[in-house]
Amino acid sequence: MIDAQTLNIRPPLWLPVAVAVLLGGAFVWGKSIESRDHTPTMINVSGEGKVSAAPDIAELSLGVTTGRQPTATQAKSMLDEKMNAVFDAVKEVGIPEKDIRTEQLSLNPAYDWKDGQQTLRGYEATESLRVKVRDLDNVSDVLQAATLAGANQAGGVAFTFDDPEKPRAQAREGAIEQAQSKAAVLARQLGMRLGRIRSFNEGGGISPPVPMYARGLEMAGDTAMEKSLPVPEGEQEVRVEVSLTYELE
Repeated sequence: MIDAQTLNIRPPLWLPVAVAVLLGGAFVWGKSIESRDHTPTMINVSGEGKVSAAPDIAELSLGVTTGRQPTATQAKSMLDEKMNAVFDAVKEVGIPEKDIRTEQLSLNPAYDWKDGQQTLRGYEATESLRVKVRDLDNVSDVLQAATLAGANQAGGVAFTFDDPEKPRAQAREGAIEQAQSKAAVLARQLGMRLGRIRSFNEGGGISPPVPMYARGLEMAGDTAMEKSLPVPEGEQEVRVEVSLTYELE
């Protein structure tokens, strides 16, 4: 008769570790799959819209420079007198004060250089105005009035838009419609539906203003601007580019 014996079978020490690793791996793998399953499929599309429009305002740069004067006080006094006359003349041809602003004002010493030495010869004052002309037929009249009143400096005459957002809004609408159309086609080809928009970006701009120049005002005197300044009949292009990112369902 065989005596009954109690057998104590112990699992190997590595078995719990192996089970934990396997279970842990399954858990991590499951989490990874779950994360990927919840990441939405997205597409990015772009669109461009263009609008051409005629400029509706002109911006003029007009000014006075005094040349060398014996003292700074004399230079500033001469500048004030001439600029007040120019300011009044511009208003008399129909430009309201809100459309006239000071663009630059300076008072500087004037030197002569000889044999490496500088000698103070006086002071020179300069001031310029930025004038917005809403009636394009009035551009020549404004330039002539300012010149006859004493303006001897003139920069460019730029034709542009008073409210550039209006043509830009039209161009934006066309760009968005183009992008939406692209997105709808892509979704259909992929066998999916468009979901919500995740991002929107916009770029683009307006073609540079049309520049024209009034030449020779420094020496033109009373004969300046005898001929009418031609007003451009062309149009400027406003371009908007958009980018849309959609979720797909």
